[in-house]
Formats: sequence, C-alpha cells, structure tokens
Amino acid sequence: MPQKSQSIPVNIMADHFDVGIAIERMYFSFSEETTLNLDEAKQSHREDRHSFFLLESGTVIVEIDFQKFEIRPSSVVYMHPDQVHRILNLENVTVSAWAINNESLNPEYLKLLESLTPAKPLVLEQETFSTISEAVSLCIKFSKRKNDKLYHSLLKDSCNALVALVVSQYLASTKSTDKLSRYKLIANAFKSELEGNFISVKSPTAYAQKLNISTPYLNECVKKATGYSVSYHIRQRIILEAKRLLYHSGKSVKEISSELGYDDYPYFSKLFAKAAGMTPLTFRNKNLE
Repeated sequence: MPQKSQSIPVNIMADHFDVGIAIERMYFSFSEETTLNLDEAKQSHREDRHSFFLLESGTVIVEIDFQKFEIRPSSVVYMHPDQVHRILNLENVTVSAWAINNESLNPEYLKLLESLTPAKPLVLEQETFSTISEAVSLCIKFSKRKNDKLYHSLLKDSCNALVALVVSQYLASTKSTDKLSRYKLIANAFKSELEGNFISVKSPTAYAQKLNISTPYLNECVKKATGYSVSYHIRQRIILEAKRLLYHSGKSVKEISSELGYDDYPYFSKLFAKAAGMTPLTFRNKNLE
C-alpha cells in the first residue's frame, strides 16, 4: 500500500485565459497511453472548482465519497469542490467537462449547488441531453475566441447557462410538495451555511442566528424537509470530512481532530465512533486492508 499524502490531492483543471473557467470534450479508449493519462484520475482527489461531467458515450465506474456509481449515457454529474472521488474503470468514453470557480459562478446558482450537495449522477432525457451537449459545443467554441474584447463575459455567461441547465434538471428530479416548499427553502439555506461553516460553527442555535430565525423553527423546517434534525446534519457533515481525511490522507487522528475544530481529541473520537459505529483508527485500518 503506497504511503498516503498528508493532504487530499486537488486536481487543478486547465484554465482558459485565467478566467476561473475550464471546458473541454475528452475521448478515452483502451490503450497504454490512455492508462498513463488516467493514472491521476484513478487516485482519490478533489477538483479545484465546481465541476460538471456530461457522459456522452461509454461507461464509467466512479467512487464519490465512498459510494460507487456506474454511469452510462446520457448522464450528468455535478461535483462539489469538497467531494473526493476517483475513477475505478471506464470503457470507450466520450465525456464533456466544465468547471467554474466561485468568483465566476452566478451567486444564485452557487447557493443552489450548495443545497444540492451531495448530488448523485443524474440520467437525462434525450432532448435535454442533446440541448446540453449542443450548449457544451458552443461554449467550447467561445473558449477559443480569446481575442474577443468581451471574451471573459462571453465565456462566463455561456458556462453559467450550462450550470443553470444542469441545476434545473437536479431541481426537477427532487420531489417536493407545496406544503413542504417553505420548509425546503429554509433547509436549503441551512445546508448552504453548513457547507461553508461546519468546521467553525457546530451548534444549531448559531445556524439559526445566521438565518435570523429561532432554533426550534430551524429544527422544524430541516426535520420536515429532510427527516433529520439540524444536529444530525451538522454531525454527519463533520463525520464525512473526517472519513475523507482518514481514508485519503496521511494525517494522524489527532491532526484530523484539530483540523475539524476539536481540540478535545478523546471527545472527537467518541463522536466519530457514535456516528460511524467504529473508532477513527478502526475505520482507517479497515479501509486500508
């Protein structure tokens, strides 16, 4: 077993003219050269920005945060920068990929993406798939027009349109009722706050204050929208990050505890064991066997 790096590797996607946006269409088939090119993708890593992958042909088996997915055409996958993933296998694949950083992403879309995380691969209807594929082709053409005076705006606006297309499909796939829409709105706002603050903010009251609502009301909304309490979501987000670091990095349990905001190492170990059903060391050793 090769030695783990001290931190989880981050894939720096090729940028277009330093605008925080990358877009390309890639083809993979069986060959020695392909195997060499995929070595990095087969290692657990994060992307350096919000990433989207449209599988146009072939089959990909990918592991995302300890869940394995077999992806077939015509599917799209959204990957949050925090998510850890790796390619397990692929067969004769054509995939379009685009990525955008927070600064270039429409703030409204950013909030929606935070509320969707973690997002699973989504199978698209053929008409929608064709529309997104055509939009990708147009964006790739725009990305090559670097001498245009409004190049950055052109690329930014077109790629945000792509993001909007994908987000709308994820939202459409989420079943909700009018009765729960009010609760869902609050729950999504909470999840967005949680994603950006789970290391430093760990109490339901603090999140309620951030959203300018009472703690009981926040709990009511989150529980009715998701089936789980605010405390449960806070705990699960911390445990997910702990699992990522235990499995994909070489940091000690004590270092991970401190990185996640717990100076009391024994307390963190008990918290992890209660949520995961095993101690941090047991989890690491079991997954490295």
